[in-house]
Amino acid sequence: MQKRYHWKLKQREVVLFEKTLLMGILNVTPDSFSDGGLYNEPEKALARALEMEAEGADILDIGAETTKPGSARISEAEELRRLIPVLKKLKGMLTIPISVDTYKAAVAEKALEHGAEIINDPSGLLHDQQLAKAVTKHDAGLIINHMRGTPETWSRLPPIKDLMRSLHGDLEAAANRARQAGVLKHQIVLDPGLGFGKRREQNAEIIAKLGALRTLDFPLLLGPSRKAFLQKEQAVEVEFATAAAVAACVLNGAYIVRVHSVKQMRSAIDIADMIRQASVVEEEQPADEPRTRTLPRQDEPAPRKRPPLRRAGTPDSSASPAGPERFGK
Repeated sequence: MQKRYHWKLKQREVVLFEKTLLMGILNVTPDSFSDGGLYNEPEKALARALEMEAEGADILDIGAETTKPGSARISEAEELRRLIPVLKKLKGMLTIPISVDTYKAAVAEKALEHGAEIINDPSGLLHDQQLAKAVTKHDAGLIINHMRGTPETWSRLPPIKDLMRSLHGDLEAAANRARQAGVLKHQIVLDPGLGFGKRREQNAEIIAKLGALRTLDFPLLLGPSRKAFLQKEQAVEVEFATAAAVAACVLNGAYIVRVHSVKQMRSAIDIADMIRQASVVEEEQPADEPRTRTLPRQDEPAPRKRPPLRRAGTPDSSASPAGPERFGK
């Protein structure tokens, strides 16, 4: 059963419970793996941001530096050159909160001064220890993403041993680093970091076993959108693969899902939410009402239903002269 969280941002508080939030990705980079170069001009970024809000985004996440596999790091000055004009253009134009994806404290500081309410650190607070202090200073929200190694080294890393235990320990340590820097518990969201140094099959394992991270007692965010473990030959196939992964994330307990295609994934999230909520209603039934019936195991036959007793010579009312009912028309 999902726990209710109240996520404190710079200018508001967001309730995380019944509705899975959709975080829309806006890359203002020339080289991101999916949409690099499409929105790196402030006017184009503004148009896309407004479009994403209209399509159902609950949060806008802006990135000015790519973290695709094999990418090189850029300077603080270059990241600010790409980011600040966009934030200035967006000021007062959106009703949804803005998140900025950065691991640099100075960039986080400037972003929060220019209207961002959330900092999304892809490094797990390992790159710049001062970033958490910037979040504390501005009383902002903080997303801590699990990253193993760096984009330059991911292709050479072996699989993580004891994956979920390792993730649990690393994320717990990252949250403790944030707390020690003054970030309050209700400001933090954790992201196990699909991709980010994991092998293809381990990304599926993270989604399937997401419940293992529930004992950390933080809301969880996942970003499966168009990641390498979902790659297909055609772009439309990648979108279908992303929708499947998004639905699985929701059904396994994600509170926020980070995606590129807002309109399409909003539909997937809404249906997954409806299914998840139906299961929650079943769990919350009073003890004297019947719960979900137990199904037989696949390796044993289902119990045979016993026909009702009837007196000899009485016609069988269950029989129909029209024959068995057919599905469809």
